[in-house]
Amino acid sequence: MSDLLGSNMEHQQAHNRLGITIVLNVVITLAQVVGGLISGSLALISDALHNLSDSLAVVLAYVANRLTSREKTVKSTFGFQRAEILAAFINALVLVGISFYLMIEAVQRYFNPAIVDFRWMLWLGLLGIVANGFSVFLLHEHKHQNLNIKAAYLHLMGDALTSVAVVLGAVCIWLWDWYWIDPTVTLLISIYLLFHTYKLLKESTEILMQFAPDHLLPEEIAARLAELEQVERAYHIHIWRLTDKTIHFEGHVVINRDLKLSETESINQELTHILKDEFGIQHITLQLECNGTQRHSGPVSH
Repeated sequence: MSDLLGSNMEHQQAHNRLGITIVLNVVITLAQVVGGLISGSLALISDALHNLSDSLAVVLAYVANRLTSREKTVKSTFGFQRAEILAAFINALVLVGISFYLMIEAVQRYFNPAIVDFRWMLWLGLLGIVANGFSVFLLHEHKHQNLNIKAAYLHLMGDALTSVAVVLGAVCIWLWDWYWIDPTVTLLISIYLLFHTYKLLKESTEILMQFAPDHLLPEEIAARLAELEQVERAYHIHIWRLTDKTIHFEGHVVINRDLKLSETESINQELTHILKDEFGIQHITLQLECNGTQRHSGPVSH
């Protein structure tokens, strides 16, 4: 009971902090868009677009975080737990699109250089470091809670780092008139975004496609279950993740002699114990059969 209460409190705290980061991101995005247009800095505009995408990302994370607390219904028997995975997937797609757009703009800027007012870059970059740094601080302790919070945290961490890059670019223009540094910073920001977005997109896609986690191989699990004296073999195994934290398993297990339903309980408990303790699987459904005759003792779910 205390664990559940603690989990609910942590969920609510993360939800409240996501709300604060939304406000911070909207403010810094508006400021950087205005400053980028006035100063002519592509790096500042790219940072603003990055912040805009992150504002949308945090909004999605906020909504998804609230949806997951809703009760399951007759139609949504798993509840809304996958809302967070869907939000992470959408965020990743948006980031990929923005990254390629910024790369194209940066390359064009090399051929058509523009004078940049470094003062706007400098002060708004510093503002971005402060605002995004505070947002990162707010979500730091919750970043391992689930994939959704992790996605929002990575977005904000990226914002803080790109703001640092904008400040460094402004200093280079101020001291040495290196105007080429502006599109260069933009390219670095885009490459950074693509690098981190790939991991997020890959993991969220695998969960939505119900792929088995990389560390769980059906043939290895089947071989381990077959080591039990009463088990002849295991087959028709399916492994998938409902969320990034919850792994589901279903499979058929052939036992080597005919038993009553009540007599199979000890076998089922031992199989469940192996799957939970050795493989970290939370939700298990086993169908026991006798010598492959499809004469089963009924599906047993935990």
